[in-house]
Amino acid sequence: MRGYMRDQFEYLGLNSPERRRANKPWITQGKSAEAEDLLTFAEECWEENEREFQYCAMDVLRAGAKELEPKHLPRVRALIETKSWWDTIDSLGPWTVGTMVTSHPELSAVMDEWIDDDNHWVARSAILHQLGYKERTDGDRLFSYADKRGGDTEFFIRKALGWALRQYARVDPDAVRAYVEDNADMLSGLTKREALKHL
Repeated sequence: MRGYMRDQFEYLGLNSPERRRANKPWITQGKSAEAEDLLTFAEECWEENEREFQYCAMDVLRAGAKELEPKHLPRVRALIETKSWWDTIDSLGPWTVGTMVTSHPELSAVMDEWIDDDNHWVARSAILHQLGYKERTDGDRLFSYADKRGGDTEFFIRKALGWALRQYARVDPDAVRAYVEDNADMLSGLTKREALKHL
């Protein structure tokens, strides 16, 4: 796993089934925990060297994300910006931030700010926050994010755009196909391949 993550993080060496078993009691508690306790737990896990602690924090935050309020978003963003890699962003973006935006639609305006952020992990979180929305996806917002970042040279932005568009294509394939065709010169090959993967 360390090699897969480019040796950026230390690991305890737990495989996925072992980690899920170890995390289960914490996830159960997370479902009924108060927001302050959720975030404090996550922040303490983030201070640990081994990556499994961050995975535990993400699982617990996902379980209790509906308890989080707009005032808590800066603390979630701090997690996004610390020990950042695709594995943390791909959980925090859709399953913590995305749930917060669903519960508090006014946070969509913050996502509109994040998409312009110089930190590409913050921007990736904005792109992915609707990943689990399915029919509730705001297609116009997603396409506007692709307009803004479609020419980005950062791999993780290009990949995220393709992934988000591919997910939306499950709901509105014609819209995604038309968008990619209309913006073929602007979008990277990676984004286009990912977006059209199942079309």
